[in-house]
This record gives sequence, C-alpha cells and structure tokens, in this order.
Amino acid sequence: MLHNEAKEATGELTIRVIAMPSNTNAAGDVFGGWVMSQMDLAASTAASGLAQVKCATVAIDKVSFLAPMTVGDELSVYTKIERVGRTSITVDVEAWRRLRHTPETQMVTRGRFVFVALDENNRPTPVVQDESAGAE
Repeated sequence: MLHNEAKEATGELTIRVIAMPSNTNAAGDVFGGWVMSQMDLAASTAASGLAQVKCATVAIDKVSFLAPMTVGDELSVYTKIERVGRTSITVDVEAWRRLRHTPETQMVTRGRFVFVALDENNRPTPVVQDESAGAE
C-alpha cells in the first residue's frame, strides 16, 4: 500500500477511467482540474440518481489534493450521499488511483460537492427520495 491515511475507498464506485496524455499539466503530471472534473461527474451521477431529476453543482468544498497521478494510472471515483436537504444534496467524493500494472491503490483527491435539484424550468425543486431505494 502506498502512503496514505485511508486504506480503502468508502462509498460507491461511480466512475473508472484511465488518465491519458491529454490530461496532463505543464509538469507532466495529471492535471488536478481533470481529476476534479471526473469527481464532479461522479457526484452529479450520484445526486441525479437519488433525486431522479437534473442536478446542478452549486458548491465544491474541502477539496484536498493528496498525491499526484501519472499518465496510464487508473482513476476510480467513489461517491457517498452525505446529506439530503429540501432541494440540495451533498456528496462526499474520493478519487483513487491504481498504478499501472500493479494492484497498488492510493487516494489522490477528496472533496465535498453540493448540488441543487432542478425542475424542467431549471428552478430548485424538492428532493423526493424513493423509500424503496434505501437512500442514506
């Protein structure tokens, strides 16, 4: 296991993708903005799946970049619904890398994403949870 305080991911695997050369910054590492965009996509998937309507990102909070990624690393993004408000959903997100050709994993980024549920007119709408879905 690489150095990191967390030993395994928490939440549901929502996105898995390989970092490509087009995702790098000027230093040759994977660009942090690309990692954040993958995290936002995953969080949006979790929020929209819960609300069953379109959800828009309204805040990104407490983002920590813990380790760099390199081209060829596999990025896995895990999501966990942290809070459901009247029209908002807060999603905790962890991004983990798996080094090429090894089973070794490491958390590279974590953050909290807040979404608002939107109706067909793009106005905030109450989040209605499906009781049978077992939402937390």
